[in-house]
Amino acid sequence: MNEGLGKKMWIIPDCELPEEGEGVMKGHESVIVVNDNDFDVTIDVTLYFVDQDCYDKIQWNVGAKRVRCFRMNNKADMCGFEVPYETQYAMKLASSGNIVVQYGRLDNRQVNLAYYTTLGYAQ
Repeated sequence: MNEGLGKKMWIIPDCELPEEGEGVMKGHESVIVVNDNDFDVTIDVTLYFVDQDCYDKIQWNVGAKRVRCFRMNNKADMCGFEVPYETQYAMKLASSGNIVVQYGRLDNRQVNLAYYTTLGYAQ
């Protein structure tokens, strides 16, 4: 059985869902997961907030040898949870197998478009 690239535990410390804005490209956040394993993985997602209890009822599934993009502004991707706009939070991903994680944010709340991606911290 292939042990796949990546790690099982990831932290993304700088999350903040922007409003969609008025441009053609709509503001959003996303987490892209690559599963290099020969088996499907289940990912338990926990959101940490500055001034409220964490939320840990989100679960993602990524098929073997697949990539999947999860959008924070998509309630279906967030298992019904509505991520608040313009609120600082962090995210932990605990996977049943090794995965590689990338976080991205498109923030067009200002005149100059801002987009960035980063890898989370893995252990």
